[in-house]
Amino acid sequence: MPKINRAIITGYELITSYGLGINALWDGLIHKKSAISKLKRFPATSFQSENAATISSLTYQNDESLVIQMLKKVFLEKSIDIPKDAFLILATTVGEIDLLEKNVLEGKPEVVNSRFRETLKKIKELLKLKSEGIVISCACASSSSALAYAASLIRQGKKDCVLIVACDCVSEFVFSGFSSLMALDKIQAKPFDKFRSGLSLGEAAGFILLMSEKRARLDKEEKLAEIAGWGYSCDANHMTGPSRQGLGLIKAINAALKSAGSAPNSVGCIAAHGTGTVYNDAMELVAFKEIFNDSPVPVYSIKGGTGHTLGAAGLVETIMALKVLKEKIIPPTVGLEVLDDQALGWVSLDSQRFKKKIIISNNCGFGGINAALALRSLD
Repeated sequence: MPKINRAIITGYELITSYGLGINALWDGLIHKKSAISKLKRFPATSFQSENAATISSLTYQNDESLVIQMLKKVFLEKSIDIPKDAFLILATTVGEIDLLEKNVLEGKPEVVNSRFRETLKKIKELLKLKSEGIVISCACASSSSALAYAASLIRQGKKDCVLIVACDCVSEFVFSGFSSLMALDKIQAKPFDKFRSGLSLGEAAGFILLMSEKRARLDKEEKLAEIAGWGYSCDANHMTGPSRQGLGLIKAINAALKSAGSAPNSVGCIAAHGTGTVYNDAMELVAFKEIFNDSPVPVYSIKGGTGHTLGAAGLVETIMALKVLKEKIIPPTVGLEVLDDQALGWVSLDSQRFKKKIIISNNCGFGGINAALALRSLD
């Protein structure tokens, strides 16, 4: 039987509304602090909510987009060298939407600079990469899907070094869209809470560097964890609403476990999509109970702290899962106050310890798309 090329995470960096780096995010979540607060970026009194998780050091409606400002901070502070031959994948939902928004408000035609391919080109030039790269944009499952695709390229031997970059921002256009859907909590997202009423928006950017085991060894890179399995599905239930039975998510997670060669009882915890909307959280719990045969596995969500960072969510949650694997501590679900009856035994208001080597991270997006990753500790 031929040896499988393992997809190894060798480095990462990110910025969220908590600040630059994983430690700022970890400390905030472990201490049950949310980064969601009143918006100062644009007037929001006419919208369903006035709160979001934003990065205060960014300049809005500047000539340089919010996501490029974030990525410059990330790349400036990166602790690893990114190989020039890394294959580039950009994952985003709206990209440099604020550039397009700025021109529309000023009565100007569409700017080429706001297109995804141009964002990809800017990242290539920032890092002086050889790869032209590709864009994966599939709503809120974008970066999870990009990570899965990158891992599949390495497993098949098609690539030995892949850089996944993810980014999304809070703009007035994006905020107004979710407000028109009546999808926002007025104050703060409360994932898996009995009285949850919607999500909170957030922004983030970052990267994960994936290598084959051989390339990581040759380059003498640190081996942080393995993307051991992945799965996709589309339940095609509704433009914005998930299947109430969780059918698509069940298929995606089962596929991730199968490709990882792992059974459900090997999973230590689940990094849920956990948006705080009534239907998403309920659907996820239905799916988890089906997959794990009603035997509770610890579930947590970070979106009550970071807000929903759209296409960047999967990358942020994967980096957070790496920290969870390292510390062997499951963070509390920030924002959760009164546990929903359906979540009893699964979700906790407090941090917990665990010993197993696999975390499932899943994300769901508009249009019914579902992506799941099985992350395996190498300890």
